[in-house]
Amino acid sequence: MTQHSRDTPQFYLTAPSPCPYLPGREERKVFTHLVGERAGDLNNLLTHGGFRRSQSIAYRPACEGCRGCVSVRVLVDEFRPTRNLRRVQERNRDLAGEMRVAVPTSEQYGVFRAYLDARHQDGGMADMTVLDYAMMIEDSHVDTRLVEYRRRGGEHGFGRRGELLAVSLTDVLKDGLSMVYSFFEPEESGRSLGTLMILDHIARARAMGLAYVYLGYWVNGSRKMDYKARFLPQERLGPEGWDRIEA
Repeated sequence: MTQHSRDTPQFYLTAPSPCPYLPGREERKVFTHLVGERAGDLNNLLTHGGFRRSQSIAYRPACEGCRGCVSVRVLVDEFRPTRNLRRVQERNRDLAGEMRVAVPTSEQYGVFRAYLDARHQDGGMADMTVLDYAMMIEDSHVDTRLVEYRRRGGEHGFGRRGELLAVSLTDVLKDGLSMVYSFFEPEESGRSLGTLMILDHIARARAMGLAYVYLGYWVNGSRKMDYKARFLPQERLGPEGWDRIEA
């Protein structure tokens, strides 16, 4: 009985708080801890059920009377970029992405801090220190990586490491890549770096033989989330399971 209770995850419900996506509404979340030897298997299972990871916590919205947050995953093998998405790729040909072990650096934090100050001054992460950032990266009991995007160094793209412009904290699941949190240099907003990182993850997942890229939640009516609908075909998690969306 002791072994069973230790291996069985316990779920908790948060108190209501203002919804960050839909004005005038409140949100609640159900969450559990991702720790121990089975954390990776649990993360896979919960991600399939619409949960997201934040450090060693897996959570999912559990709002009364609202099902606005919909989990989205891109079908990697069938995805073909539109003309506009190909323009984003062309615009960023001078950048190179590299998947690395999840080790925080002061260079990353500099980009992270600039991103928060420019985009999320009033958000829940606005006061994060360099130690908070390190905890966000390191506090993981699952297979987690960092993907760094830099200007190509050297005359022919080799040699010294170029300037860091964007970073994605990414979990490697059994069937896909889950983009946990991404940020970029705000002064480079014309590059559409958020879009570029998703395109790059789709290519990486395909090369790794994985079926999906998990993008987190899409909220119909939230301008913050509109961009996720551009990556088609995709699947959205509904009451009966994952539903295919092509347009």
